[in-house]
Amino acid sequence: MARRDIAAVIVAGGRGLRASASGDPLPKQYRPLAGIPVLARTLHAFLAHPAVGRVQVVIGADDTEHYEQSVAALPQRDGLLEPVIGGGTRQESVFAGLHALRNDPPAIVLVHDAARPFLSAALIDAAIAAAQAHEAAIPGTPVTDTIKQVDEAGRVVETPDRDRLRAVQTPQAFAYPLLLDAHARARGEGLSSFTDDGALAEWAGAAVTVFPGDTHNVKLTTQTDFDAAEQRLRPENRLTTRVGTGFDVHAFADGDHIWLGGVRIAHTQGVTAHSDGDVVLHALTDALLGALADGDIGSHFPPSDPQWKGASSDRFLAHAVALLHARGGVLDHLDATVICETPKVGPHREAIRARIAAICGLTPDRVSIKATTSERLGFTGRAEGIAAQAAATIRLPETSTGPDWL
Repeated sequence: MARRDIAAVIVAGGRGLRASASGDPLPKQYRPLAGIPVLARTLHAFLAHPAVGRVQVVIGADDTEHYEQSVAALPQRDGLLEPVIGGGTRQESVFAGLHALRNDPPAIVLVHDAARPFLSAALIDAAIAAAQAHEAAIPGTPVTDTIKQVDEAGRVVETPDRDRLRAVQTPQAFAYPLLLDAHARARGEGLSSFTDDGALAEWAGAAVTVFPGDTHNVKLTTQTDFDAAEQRLRPENRLTTRVGTGFDVHAFADGDHIWLGGVRIAHTQGVTAHSDGDVVLHALTDALLGALADGDIGSHFPPSDPQWKGASSDRFLAHAVALLHARGGVLDHLDATVICETPKVGPHREAIRARIAAICGLTPDRVSIKATTSERLGFTGRAEGIAAQAAATIRLPETSTGPDWL
């Protein structure tokens, strides 16, 4: 399907009275959120999406200046059509946006609330796919609270099964002819109070499918919502996931034990190493340093420095964790695989997990230790040495100095 076949109608004509109760006279869709207007954030999500060819905004009659100030913040406007003026209800505004597209009708139209600036590209993908499959589809998330239906006096008359309930979001996705016809029919019958295009499509006889929504796709309605959104966008609260890998190997030598994951294990041999030769902790340290993009274990603890001769490798891993915490990062998970014929790792697995967790300030369920052989191939197969590979999953505060659009 070509880009021009998919259009988005952004409803931005409301007054946002509950949010404006805070004293801010601006309608909520034009208010700044971490320095960027809410509407600009919402528009950017669609304009930056590779499948969306056109974006039609519907604004209030008195909001042209607010609109121009908002779109001035956009990094690019390709595909953004001239805004149209909406009506007195949301339904009338959506119809105005649909009507504006009539001379070059798209195959699919996505209808979205301007006050939902956190929608993801993945949610737009899901909406388009659902419209292609079903012609009428709306995103919804499971309801976690028990819902009560009450009468005029506040007495409970029914408790619906919440497993069958969904909290509906936007963008809602439709075959354009289907939704335009439903709106035209409703107008013809004098109906103008539908607050949800899914409900209007149902009224018109369409089968409406619910596809999974996104809990991050919140609608900014009250001042509390804006406060939470500002907090969410603070740089120190925006964390980016990174994954680093590490590998280490040591040759066996004379001795009666080796160190694995901070645990001393009796063995018929030791290892040749400048420090204690703990391949697991060395690999994990390199994995963490890799995720931090901060060199490797040799650059932090050079073998040429005599102070590290015979050093306990827990110091190396603890140092990498400290570097992570100094940058405001979070250590999510560590995973290591030991490669050797002997010794057997299984009997020591839980002790190793517990020791690594203690070094890193984690719970053991966030540390994975596995072991394998090389099927008697190579130096490990000939029992000439031992190796370990590792992965570390971390989250770091974002460091970009540009605007955070999503």
